[in-house]
Amino acid sequence: MERRTRPWPALWALVIGFFMILVDTTIVTVANPRILEGLNTDIDSVIWVTSAYLLAYAVPLLITGRLGDRFGPKNIYLTGLVLFTAASLWCGLSGSIEMLITARVVQGLGAALMTPQTMAVITRTFPPHRRGAAMGLWGATAGVATLVGPIVGGLLVDGLGWEWIFFINVPVGVIAFVAAVILVPKLPTHSHRFDVLGVVLSAVGMFLLVFGIQEGEKYDWGTIAGPITVWGLIVAGIVVLAGFVLWQALNRKEPLLPLGLFRDRNFSIANLGISAVGFTITSMSLPLVFFAQLVYGFTPTQSALLMVPMAVISGVLAPFAGRLVDRVHPRYLAVTGLVLLAGGLFWYAAWLDPDVSLWPRLLVPGSVLGVANAFIWAPLSATATHNLPPRLAGAGAGVYNTTRQIGSVLGSAAIAALMQARLTANGLHASSSGAQFSGSRLPSLVQQPFTDAMSQTILLPAAVAVFGAVVVLFFVRPKNTTGWSADAMPQSAEAAPEASAPSRP
Repeated sequence: MERRTRPWPALWALVIGFFMILVDTTIVTVANPRILEGLNTDIDSVIWVTSAYLLAYAVPLLITGRLGDRFGPKNIYLTGLVLFTAASLWCGLSGSIEMLITARVVQGLGAALMTPQTMAVITRTFPPHRRGAAMGLWGATAGVATLVGPIVGGLLVDGLGWEWIFFINVPVGVIAFVAAVILVPKLPTHSHRFDVLGVVLSAVGMFLLVFGIQEGEKYDWGTIAGPITVWGLIVAGIVVLAGFVLWQALNRKEPLLPLGLFRDRNFSIANLGISAVGFTITSMSLPLVFFAQLVYGFTPTQSALLMVPMAVISGVLAPFAGRLVDRVHPRYLAVTGLVLLAGGLFWYAAWLDPDVSLWPRLLVPGSVLGVANAFIWAPLSATATHNLPPRLAGAGAGVYNTTRQIGSVLGSAAIAALMQARLTANGLHASSSGAQFSGSRLPSLVQQPFTDAMSQTILLPAAVAVFGAVVVLFFVRPKNTTGWSADAMPQSAEAAPEASAPSRP
């Protein structure tokens, strides 16, 4: 039986670690110019510091959700927390870009172990009619963390050096570990078979696709080595991922990706929506930060302060949005958030200019993005998990977080490729060493073409946000489950066929 004893303290304990790993998704953004200069590398390589983390984070999520079901979410969360914290120390001690990227891979694996357990605990300890408030906290954490990351990163980079954006995780990790040991309950486990072939196919397919997209501009979308071409890698990645989906359909034992989950209309839509959000949030900050630091000569802290309106407004409004999820059709909240997200980014793209006062031009649309973030996370996450029975909690959380991270890693790869393409098109050379883009400010001669390149790049995440808004228009009202009881929740699909039935309008 699933027990709902003191779910809120457990959730608060998990939120500490969840906040830390999400901060690390974006904290590197403001440090990129300093890392580029300090490790004497190029833009493409320094973006791999983020992409490697996101890729290692995204690929294992499908199986780490199952690990939580099999060995208990508390045990898997603590294991991932230890790995993440140790890898953070390694990142800070790295003396080369190659070592830093390798450490970020290990850090991503730790994050992958932790993330599904937070949603699984919510699904297994809160009844559906109370999950909106719980997901409000989860959504506030996700939204604020992705915006606070650059702010914290800027302060640390300016005050102590870029290494400290990783060192800071060590004490936080220790606190999160102690809190989880004391407050997170041990939940019943469910036996699982593990789809090893599915793991291999998904990992190989994602790596080929992301590597091809991100490295395309570097190799002029042509030959990489011998018969290997950029487009060959991208096509191969798509084919392998198609093979993964086919294998999931044919696997009669226990597939890594339970395709039956997607019979629920809202679950499918929420996954498409959160992948668009992951793409947009991850990719939007990079061109803005490079613009602020290299065109206006802002320090990392000053460029991070541009994110303050987003973080504050999102943090204040997100709990209210979470409570609205239990009362208002999620379609209205999610569409509002995604439309505002797209509008704020189009506003940024139109207003970037090296010859005018920067602060009002970035703070005003930034405030719009703060409102947008508050109304995105909770409706999507609460709607995705609303109908999941406990036995599918880990699998559902794993799938949902996987699609979010897939969106993030594709956003990181795509924004890197587009930035390089637009810089080249505007007469700059993105693949040169750190010397060209180091220092406090670019020469005035190249500020306008660099600004044009960043403005054009921002249009990509804006367009993806529009796609997300269109997708979530198709949400249907979740089932009325106010009479739900954790003790009455069946433990098998045979006992409760209605638990996994698709939602209907």
